[in-house]
Amino acid sequence: MNKTIIAATCLAFGSILFTQCKDTSSEEKVLTKKVAFKKEGTLLLKKAATDSVIARLDIEIADDDYQTQTGLMYRTTMQQDRGMLFIFEDERPRSFYMKNTQFALDIIYLDADQKVVSIQKNAQPMDPTSLPSEGDAMYVLEVNAGLSDQWNLQKGDHMSFVK
Repeated sequence: MNKTIIAATCLAFGSILFTQCKDTSSEEKVLTKKVAFKKEGTLLLKKAATDSVIARLDIEIADDDYQTQTGLMYRTTMQQDRGMLFIFEDERPRSFYMKNTQFALDIIYLDADQKVVSIQKNAQPMDPTSLPSEGDAMYVLEVNAGLSDQWNLQKGDHMSFVK
């Protein structure tokens, strides 16, 4: 038999074996760019009765469709003195979820007067369950889980922020 035919046959057979041994799963790895915090303002949380400051946060602001839909998704952590403030054009019942959010959050709903309407405490990572406000909200503040309890934040407490 011709050496060329034998070599071609061996090469073809080797290719078939190699192809069959490859991982044929349909999963593809998606590389994502790490999202870094970008300070866009400062926010103060204050007690309703005394107007005393209970927390000062550096904030990122989500005020367009893309930022509002993405929020803190795809991030792995957030420092304790930071948060994300969502600003909407109108005041109405709001609902957030934790899909693609990798760490637990407290979700604080605030009305047009910047007063706390309700708090969804310890929202769990990656949970697609809807977490609604208990009233109309124009602002939503996301902070690390447990901070609202640490601050003793309650309905009626309020915020102020500067961009």
